[in-house]
Amino acid sequence: MCADRRIGLRAAQTSYLTHLLNLLAAIALLVWGTQLVRTGILRVFGASLRNVLAKSASNRLAAVMAGLGVTALVQASTATALIVASLVGQGLMALPSALAAMLGADIGTSLMAVVFSRDLSWLSPLFIFVGVVLFIARESTTVGRVGRILIGLGLMLLALNLVSVSAAVLTKAAAVKALLASLSSDLLLEITAGAVLSVLSYTSLAIVLLTATLATTGVVPIDVALGLVLGANLGSGLLAVFTTFNASIQTRQVALGNLLFKVIGVAIAAPVIPIWLQNMHLWVDDLATLVVLFHLSLNLLVGLVFIGLTPLVARWVEKLLPKPEPGTVDGRQSHLDASALATPSLAISCAVREAMHQADAVESMLTGMLRVIKNNDRRLSEDLRKMDDTVDALYSDIKYYLTKISREALSDNEGRRWTDLISFTINMEQIGDIIERILIDIEDKKINPGHEFSEAGMVEVSDLHAHLVDNLRLGLSVFLQGNVRDAQKLLEEKARFGGLEREYVSTHLERLAVNTVQSIQTSSLYLDLISDLKRINSHICSVAYPILDSVGALAPNRLRQSVLHAHD
Repeated sequence: MCADRRIGLRAAQTSYLTHLLNLLAAIALLVWGTQLVRTGILRVFGASLRNVLAKSASNRLAAVMAGLGVTALVQASTATALIVASLVGQGLMALPSALAAMLGADIGTSLMAVVFSRDLSWLSPLFIFVGVVLFIARESTTVGRVGRILIGLGLMLLALNLVSVSAAVLTKAAAVKALLASLSSDLLLEITAGAVLSVLSYTSLAIVLLTATLATTGVVPIDVALGLVLGANLGSGLLAVFTTFNASIQTRQVALGNLLFKVIGVAIAAPVIPIWLQNMHLWVDDLATLVVLFHLSLNLLVGLVFIGLTPLVARWVEKLLPKPEPGTVDGRQSHLDASALATPSLAISCAVREAMHQADAVESMLTGMLRVIKNNDRRLSEDLRKMDDTVDALYSDIKYYLTKISREALSDNEGRRWTDLISFTINMEQIGDIIERILIDIEDKKINPGHEFSEAGMVEVSDLHAHLVDNLRLGLSVFLQGNVRDAQKLLEEKARFGGLEREYVSTHLERLAVNTVQSIQTSSLYLDLISDLKRINSHICSVAYPILDSVGALAPNRLRQSVLHAHD
């Protein structure tokens, strides 16, 4: 008899352990499904969603609606926070509008929780089947990425059903009942538990849905469930702060402002949970519906209260996290935001901003170089040569950052932009190296021996330099805008520059023929200098080739044709 009882007890323990493992696996599947949907939508629609948010910047109500819509699609307010923060960092959205968009993002998360709390389990096998077929058939295309989204939705619905089944069995265990009794006695513990789970799972939506399912099956009492929801809502704000901890000040300001909204919301809602529950029980009997409606009510309340106060909260945030003074080339915050890597379009945008900083450093070196040549300014030459270290460091940082972006996650346009970015930063780095060598030659062959270019030679160098600066600025415009007409103009300037270089070599040889002393003393330096300027111009004008090639304006046999025409 005792042996039978021990066997029965052991079998019950094994059964409970199995169901506990099933519950944990279902929770992991729910989190993973949410992750698949979020990353999939960002990969397919990331650039479009970013444009929607950017266009809403002028109006706070429009920003709320944009934030709501974007978050309803990506199912993660944290992802929306990263997109919005990048727009603030680029000056495309003011902080008050960004905070308004985050209010909408929280409402969007709540609405999706309401949708997923319905019994949609019948859609799970359909979504998974269609998604797998699309993903396998066209894995690296937009169709394949849509399939990935459908797989994620199917897994979320399947996971919610598995959570319900496993939790129903576990509620009968004495240990679970004792644990629930301890939770129900401490609202602060419930909020803390919900926040920790939200941060660890990287999504508040999954935790709210999990809590709703556990409340329905009786695993947690309804008052405990609402406490966990408060914590999950707070946890999503903490997650955004943690994710952007090493980002720029502008990015961190958005996350901090959103966290302030959530902290105040929790402070307002926590004391009124019993009153809200008492009144809502008169209208709603389903416990899962009560949980998700509480989440929605909380974020609607915060949105209504703070929509008119976003400028005030923005000022609070700017006092808590003031923007740093504009730095020098070396002393300023990097645009390479690690938290943006999950969104390829956003990460590429960050890399473009950093590449522009690299180009600014190169332009400073280029413009300063002429002053060194004219004025024999040794101190400026040393400063400019040190700047090349910054250009090299920026190249290394951008290259490493770009390699961390998943190439499989890039669309065709993003893939081309990725390649263009690598090429652009390489060219900027090589221009910096050439300028550094020019400066060393100027010091060794002109400043130290006290030589000077002839008046005519100095005019020619100044003319080439002016063309070079203009071409660099045009090249930066081509890189940023991708304008075909400007790209064609840049290649025309390359040909014109080559013609000038040949003309000035010829006139220099004529000066040598009449024994011009200054020309003889600086002949080697002069020829090397204008040759190096031509090389710099070639690196600048290479920006035009990908633009023209993408529209078929660049004939693959252009070299052969030019040779043939030369012999006609």
